[in-house]
Amino acid sequence: MGLFLTASADSTAASANTFIIILIYVVLFGFLYFVMIRPQRKEQKKKAQTLASLAIGDSVRTTGGFVGVILDISDDMVIVEFGNNKNCRIPMYKEAIVEVEKPEDAIVSTSSSNNDSNDSKKK
Repeated sequence: MGLFLTASADSTAASANTFIIILIYVVLFGFLYFVMIRPQRKEQKKKAQTLASLAIGDSVRTTGGFVGVILDISDDMVIVEFGNNKNCRIPMYKEAIVEVEKPEDAIVSTSSSNNDSNDSKKK
């Protein structure tokens, strides 16, 4: 009978150890999810919304650091005009766009900087 008691005590300890190991894995996966996976998904959703809201006339910055204006948009491609030269029109994938500035944003930021310079001249 003593043999059976030690066997059941060992199995209880083994099941407790197994539960602790599973708990550690669950906590580790939860930590990795909130530190790595969730922020990356948020960033992907934000970029998808930005690319979906592209419009003709928006000023964009590409992954290569070039700044241009969108002339035409198709499903996964855009035609961007770079610089003042009207002959520099390059088709590129939407995924190459890093930053978008709407024309309304440019007007607001320009007018606010003009107001700041006028205020400094008055003083």
